[in-house]
Amino acid sequence: MGTLNVRTDEAMETAIRELAEEYGSRTEAVRYALLRTYKEKLLARAKADAERLAADPDDQAEMLAIQRFMGVTE
Repeated sequence: MGTLNVRTDEAMETAIRELAEEYGSRTEAVRYALLRTYKEKLLARAKADAERLAADPDDQAEMLAIQRFMGVTE
């Protein structure tokens, strides 16, 4: 596992201190914040992909064909 050094300012210190109270340590606070941010980014990307696919008739037809093949729709 790697180590990360980060320069913080007053706002960062406040955020880390409050999160550390909830998550047990500064390390866990930073891990939580990074993973939560990364998860939000992945979900936003998935939402954008879903919206793009929903607007494409060819993709809709392909999704329907796959659902039919899997037996989840008629």
